[in-house]
Amino acid sequence: MSSGVPPLVRGFEVVIGIETHAQLSTRSKIFSGAATAFGAPPNTQACAVDLGLPGTLPVLNRGAVERAICFGLAVGARIAPLSIFARKNYFYPDLPKGYQISQYEIPVVQGGQVDFHAGGAPRRVRLTRAHLEEDAGKSLHEDYAGATGIDLNRAGTPLLEIVTEPDMRSSAEAVAYAKALHALVVWLGVCDGNMQEGSFRCDANVSVRRPGAELGTRREIKNLNSFRFLQQAIDFELQWQIDRLEDGLAVEQATVLFDPDSGETRAMRTKEDAHDYRYFPDPDLPPLVIEPAWVERVRAGMPELPAAMAERLQRDDGLPAADAALMTQSLGFARYYEALRDACRARDGGRSAAAWPKLAANWLMGEVSRRLNAEGREIEAIPVPAPVLGALIGRVADGTVSNHGAKQVFDALWGAGGEVDALIERMGLKQLSDSGALEAIVEQVLAANPKSVAEFRAGKDKAFNALVGQVMKATQGKANPAQAGELLRRKLA
Repeated sequence: MSSGVPPLVRGFEVVIGIETHAQLSTRSKIFSGAATAFGAPPNTQACAVDLGLPGTLPVLNRGAVERAICFGLAVGARIAPLSIFARKNYFYPDLPKGYQISQYEIPVVQGGQVDFHAGGAPRRVRLTRAHLEEDAGKSLHEDYAGATGIDLNRAGTPLLEIVTEPDMRSSAEAVAYAKALHALVVWLGVCDGNMQEGSFRCDANVSVRRPGAELGTRREIKNLNSFRFLQQAIDFELQWQIDRLEDGLAVEQATVLFDPDSGETRAMRTKEDAHDYRYFPDPDLPPLVIEPAWVERVRAGMPELPAAMAERLQRDDGLPAADAALMTQSLGFARYYEALRDACRARDGGRSAAAWPKLAANWLMGEVSRRLNAEGREIEAIPVPAPVLGALIGRVADGTVSNHGAKQVFDALWGAGGEVDALIERMGLKQLSDSGALEAIVEQVLAANPKSVAEFRAGKDKAFNALVGQVMKATQGKANPAQAGELLRRKLA
């Protein structure tokens, strides 16, 4: 999958790779039993193991390994039957041990790819690796009268660091990849994806080169916790690098930070290479051995992947590709769609089985998405259960209520709940379906509108719509439009 010739920026080709730290969704840390809950008071979730106190030994969290395996299977990677934990040595106040336990030479997840769309074209970014590691603590620079505080609650939090090849050629493409990766880890349940809480953070490695030249010197933009900041930071950085090169100056390898207020990057430190960290195997942790049977147990417990599910919805439910993509935008959305489709089918309502999936999808893309977006809710927080919405859609299908009336009932269900049929009655929205009563009203409308009747018979289709409107007006909107139209055509024949 390729987007074709890469775009150039002022005659330079952009080269981007991304390292993502996804916090794994375990309740305890990767090498200790301390909690990982967000928002606890500083230093209340750091135990002796996290602090590296003498005599303590790390014990690997099985759940963290299983989440790494799950991710590796989802991206088509090789799961290493044996991988090694290493000590990455550096000295910083929020790293109490003086080293971070990570994986270096032999990571647990090797290779793989992430497929997505960017600019309307299919793209594939190759993954180099994904390895397990522990997070460091956090330095707090505010409200300390010029001093720096240290919170070690995050120390030891399990991370999966996902590293790409330098396959991206624009900031927009990088954002599209990051969004696809974010959607995948949340779908799998291996990460909650909360960027505000630091559960999903991106580091962007950015360089520029003349077309056909060797790779340029890269600078790494650290800790980007929003897709907007990711795009802004890359755009500023590549312009900065191009300015340097056009002025005849060199770009030095460095780690930089992005300032959202100024929209600029600034150098934090000269970028280290692997040898600067003095990696060596952690003597306290044996090699991680993953038997094939363990991999298969994880595979059996995985949810259907979004791409496979979208294909199934097109094949089995007859949904257009665009609808299927929206129904699989998240696992919660997909599960609600299937529950709603099945609730509609269970009611029948005079529709063929093939019609229900599209009706369910239309409501999800229409009224449901409108309300969710307006209130900033996710589908998991929808106050209308799928069986209740299915009952409402069934009443539209059997002619009990019009589409317009159903939207009023939906708003009532969203606000206070209730029972569909009772709300239709109480709100006076039940359509007039008595053929005798409706026929009498149709005859009255025809008699009162001879001009429209003559225009219709003269071939003006708009006149027919005007007559339908008059019937709806006469019944205060309670006539079944399809039934009214059928009666009008019969009388006008």
